[in-house]
Amino acid sequence: MRKVKLASEVAVCVAAACLAAACAGSPSGAATTELKSSAQQLEDYQLGPADKIRLIVFGEPDLSGEFSVNARGQLSLPLLGEVDAAGLTVKELRQQVADDLSDGYVLDARVAAEVVSYRPYYILGEVDAAGEYPYSTGLSVMKAVAAAGGYTYRANKSSVFIKRVNTDEEVKYKVTPQLMILPGDVVRVGERFF
Repeated sequence: MRKVKLASEVAVCVAAACLAAACAGSPSGAATTELKSSAQQLEDYQLGPADKIRLIVFGEPDLSGEFSVNARGQLSLPLLGEVDAAGLTVKELRQQVADDLSDGYVLDARVAAEVVSYRPYYILGEVDAAGEYPYSTGLSVMKAVAAAGGYTYRANKSSVFIKRVNTDEEVKYKVTPQLMILPGDVVRVGERFF
């Protein structure tokens, strides 16, 4: 009887250890929130100059293609001419183009849209190669620093300052693996105080 009881206690401990290991392997609540907010931020991303968009008008290959948002925040599209894109999400742009085409050009226009390449981000301060870099989805601050040649010996590696697009001020963030950069961000690595 004692062996059966001991075996069941061991089974309970093993199950608890497996559950704890599974929880430890998954992102923490805070990390999940940051990752979700980053994905949500990209979904809510507002288009701007230097973004490149692929538009597909179903059944109309001559109206489909890749188009860049110009310095005035517009796309130059066949039939429609200059279409304001800056400040719109991809979903809003898709709906606007479909509505514009359905207004006398294409019967019941169906449009798909996606961002082919985002505007670049900028990194400056205490990194080896400050400058402009191409943005890629899922870009963390740590990856951005690596792309810029790593930290200098004077760098404060625990925090960074980020100025997001359409804001006028920098915000200080603690550097974590989940801290993401968005297209057009300006990242500044500060100097540490000895």
